[in-house]
Amino acid sequence: MLRKIIRIDEEACNGCGACASACHEGAIDMVNGKARLMREDYCDGLGDCLPACPVNAISFEEREAPAYDEAAVLAAKQKKQAAAQSCGCPGARSAAIRRPQTAETPDAARTESQLTQWPVQIKLAPVKAPYFDGAHLLIAADCTAYAYGSFHQDFIRGRIALIGCPKLDAQDYAQKLAAILAGNDVKSVTVARMEVPCCGGIEQAARRAIAASGKDLPCRVVTITTDGRIRE
Repeated sequence: MLRKIIRIDEEACNGCGACASACHEGAIDMVNGKARLMREDYCDGLGDCLPACPVNAISFEEREAPAYDEAAVLAAKQKKQAAAQSCGCPGARSAAIRRPQTAETPDAARTESQLTQWPVQIKLAPVKAPYFDGAHLLIAADCTAYAYGSFHQDFIRGRIALIGCPKLDAQDYAQKLAAILAGNDVKSVTVARMEVPCCGGIEQAARRAIAASGKDLPCRVVTITTDGRIRE
């Protein structure tokens, strides 16, 4: 069929991989240091990859190509997610972390890790886990912990933490988060995001997940500036 589809100029491509990360359908991959459209039927023709390219090596063209196959894209995403969760890799295994109770001092409180579960990446987190029951959930953009100095004390402490980057991760978090909220007795949601526009994706994913879960959960959104302050 004749339709709009992306075209990648491999000579202009600088191999940064930003387009592959921006392509939520997984149509683009890196081959020999260059971006390449691997599956034409995975390209929806919407062009999320275009603004991600720093050298303008991607454009639209209208030509004969297979129709966009949404079912195949969803199946590929589910297969990839299942493989990540069941590969046996120790880094992806779900675990609660028990920390000894210690007397609090200002110094100890600021240096002691407050993380109480693993994994923390949204894409690796299990949909069902004992530590989600009764939990106050923190959904955070991964840059927030680097920008805000007391992130463990002020945000992770007392919460179950899940992190991700909506710009770089090639998946929509809303579906996974909705399954976690629907399948567990989560009490509240806190979203920590950066002030940059692309970080709005993690806030919107959290809000969509709460709506899709069918639960009336309190949701607090905290925006952190690039110089490490909380924006009021």
